[in-house]
Amino acid sequence: MRVPVRRTVVVAAVLALIAGVALLLALPERPGPACTARKVASWSAASRFTQEFIRYGNDNTRVDDWTAGDGTHSVRLPDGRTLWIFSDTFTDRVQPPPNPFGQPHHWRSSDTGRTPALIHNSLVVMDRSGRLERTLTGAGGSGPFFPDLPDGWRWPVQAHVEPRTPGSPEQVVRVLLWNRAPGQNPWIFGIPRTTEVATLSLPDLRLEGITPVVDQTSVPDPARRVLYGTASVQDGAWTYVYGGDDGPSRPTSNAYLARVPTGRLGQAGAWQYWDGRDWQSHPGRAAPVIRAAKGRGVGSSFTVVRDGTTWVLLSMDTPGEPGNALSSITTYWSCSAQGPWHGPSGRITPPRPADPTGQHRVAAYNPQVHPEFSTPGHLLLSYDINWLGPPGTPSDAQVNGDVGLYRPRFLRLRLGAG
Repeated sequence: MRVPVRRTVVVAAVLALIAGVALLLALPERPGPACTARKVASWSAASRFTQEFIRYGNDNTRVDDWTAGDGTHSVRLPDGRTLWIFSDTFTDRVQPPPNPFGQPHHWRSSDTGRTPALIHNSLVVMDRSGRLERTLTGAGGSGPFFPDLPDGWRWPVQAHVEPRTPGSPEQVVRVLLWNRAPGQNPWIFGIPRTTEVATLSLPDLRLEGITPVVDQTSVPDPARRVLYGTASVQDGAWTYVYGGDDGPSRPTSNAYLARVPTGRLGQAGAWQYWDGRDWQSHPGRAAPVIRAAKGRGVGSSFTVVRDGTTWVLLSMDTPGEPGNALSSITTYWSCSAQGPWHGPSGRITPPRPADPTGQHRVAAYNPQVHPEFSTPGHLLLSYDINWLGPPGTPSDAQVNGDVGLYRPRFLRLRLGAG
């Protein structure tokens, strides 16, 4: 019997496809980039970013916007803008030198003769070209964007753009918040209470609501309470969220890890915590992924980024002797989000302004990688600057007398073999 030409072609194509699949299955799997040790091999000043915050902070076109702040985090928005997120923020007017403190620096004042305004958080919007264009604060333009509580305040940390609900085409911004209560020495930076998640609409960045996700108020010892969000990484179907306990009586903190399915950051029941062996749903069973002991541990804020298949964590190194403040950044690395983490390895000491008092109390802290401005092996890193006087000594005179003492600075880091 004669086989039709069309049937012959189809049969031949099917046989060729089967043979091709068999060949692919027989070939050895091509390995991905190997996970190898990492540390900072070199660094240079990222002056463009540092100067842009100087320009924006010194601009007196408005006197109810950002002039300085710390807690520097960022997230790229779908339309190409970048949202910069700050904790404590100074507003008011910046004056040119000389200043009344006898220093040759720009200084901060108010138009009413009062102490320059300090609010607990703000947002600053950068346009697609990299120019800072406006500050977002609370209702009336004078309070924090994320409202204070009757008995405390909120400090924002990491943020992500994610679906409003899993699989939804609508996107929102989720911002992780630290809910803290006022405290006395040694809790001068507040007592940790709860990790919250705020939802912001897009593209208008309207605050829709705030939801508690990890409540730690039932933990009796505040030094054992873990706040999450100092670092976070979206990886596949999960967002990995790092946190720490920042007891003020020890030089370093323990680092912890949670994970949340993409699109569910604001759902407390979706959070899972690493207990040292597996993921489980009870935050009280979380175990440190880096334990503070014998020269190890993290600062109260740190940053984590993936470089290929290697996870890299950067933290302030253990503080020096009293009066030497915080000065150096060190590195850990791992082949998975939960570790084991290797390090610390290497130290870099970024530039700091001169101490106007001559006491060596200018501190560098809160190192944060900004992935939207980074490339593999080359990271944009910000760090915050402050003047840390002896306990109980207010720093307002220093940071208002030299606005550079409370603004982020930026570095370009090149990662190399650890």
